[in-house]
Amino acid sequence: MGLALFLGLACKGSPNQQAPATAQTVAEEAEAVKLTQEQLDQYETAYFASGCFWCVEAIFESVKGVKEAVSGYAGGTEKNPTYESVASGQSSHAEAVKVYYDPKVISFTQLVQVFFGSHDPTTLNRQGPDRGPQYRSVAFYENEREKKIIEGYIQALKDQNVYEGDPITTEVRPLDVFYRAEEYHQDYERKNPNNSYVRNVSVPRLNRFKENFGEYLKEPDTH
Repeated sequence: MGLALFLGLACKGSPNQQAPATAQTVAEEAEAVKLTQEQLDQYETAYFASGCFWCVEAIFESVKGVKEAVSGYAGGTEKNPTYESVASGQSSHAEAVKVYYDPKVISFTQLVQVFFGSHDPTTLNRQGPDRGPQYRSVAFYENEREKKIIEGYIQALKDQNVYEGDPITTEVRPLDVFYRAEEYHQDYERKNPNNSYVRNVSVPRLNRFKENFGEYLKEPDTH
């Protein structure tokens, strides 16, 4: 279940960076199917951090029952963090995602499985080419039930020696505040297919997940 480590460019972007012309139609189509906040509020939420949020957002948005995944920051103490402060390691937050999901289609337990199955939780403060505590592995919980599910799953991974003795470094902590990231980060992978990091890191990571979790994927043209 562990992912191979990548060498390449870090998860970096510029707020002035425009989506390439070849991605314009993709971006427009993505916006066309967005649910309103009122619609999203009808669903359950889950929060995870496992490296660059461009990658994590794309993975969860490929999962059936997930209505939206939002890139943001969580796990730190600073108020209103910015990408510049988080990505540079000047804050205590991690890049994270907020997942809106339909519990009638996908359970929280299955989302936890997606979380662990889509990254390497044994690499402390590192995921692929991205290094630093801002890229640490964190499974957040909003209540005791979710905490027990996460801790139970981690224990099962240990009991089955899934990582061959390597320690699981994932933090299990309550969700305090989630800060939505700047708008240009939302759906970044989908809108910027020609970005070198997306091509060399995000897409291979997403494809690897899809190969291993085919039964969890959305049907084509469903959102």
